[in-house]
Amino acid sequence: MAHRPVDAHSFWRDPALPFLEGRQVADGRDVCYGLHSHPTFSIGTVTGGRSSYRNGRHRHDVSAGSVVLMNPEEAHACNPLQNVPWSYRMLYVDLAWLHEMQDAADFRPYAAVVSADPNLYRRLERLFDMLFDTKIEALAKECAAAAFFGELDGRLERIEAPAAPAAPSLNRAADFITEYCTRRLRLHEIADVSGLSPSYLVRAFRARYGMTPHAYQLNRRIQFGQSELRRGRPIVDVALSAGFADQAHFQRVFKRHVAATPRQYARPAP
Repeated sequence: MAHRPVDAHSFWRDPALPFLEGRQVADGRDVCYGLHSHPTFSIGTVTGGRSSYRNGRHRHDVSAGSVVLMNPEEAHACNPLQNVPWSYRMLYVDLAWLHEMQDAADFRPYAAVVSADPNLYRRLERLFDMLFDTKIEALAKECAAAAFFGELDGRLERIEAPAAPAAPSLNRAADFITEYCTRRLRLHEIADVSGLSPSYLVRAFRARYGMTPHAYQLNRRIQFGQSELRRGRPIVDVALSAGFADQAHFQRVFKRHVAATPRQYARPAP
């Protein structure tokens, strides 16, 4: 029988395996996400109950036994149904490491956002059990992760034709926001960099990234905050460095994106 988390909400990280980050939630009825994205490839299991999953234009009710997938930078959210319990596990995978494990030059998006393959679910659950087990050495965990992701292409289809590249103007806007995400940006600054009118920029940016430029900036600020928390910096310092007015504001936005408080995130499972 698969091991289940004892803590209601915990994160797993290992300095020896910096390319992987895990989380598990035993009771997700109060765990709510705003629309957000990750620079990593993300894959997880719904271990109990049901929830509502949105990924781009796709909307699904997912239940125990489902595997959910998020390609890098795909705007998504997974939230509880009213008064319906659910639990889940998620794994966030660094792309450079994933390329190496899959012997690929770059990342090709997976076609599915949900899988009901019971064998895939069981294999991913076994990997989670190993990662969260403090008695298992890092080498064994890395070997298990390498085996799982090395075989993933045999279980899931990739998008054959590469997606149309974003217009250079939108690339410039996204890169500018990413580089200066901790600053107080104005829409006309981003529009000037992109060469687009402000109103068209907002429409085109939302169509490409699933978020407005402001939402994209907040998402990048939270990713910056996560990185700084992993380094062990105090929450109040991270809040100010990330461009928030104070720790309370940072905490509200962080919880909306990560569905955990900064303190929960900074304190991984033992």
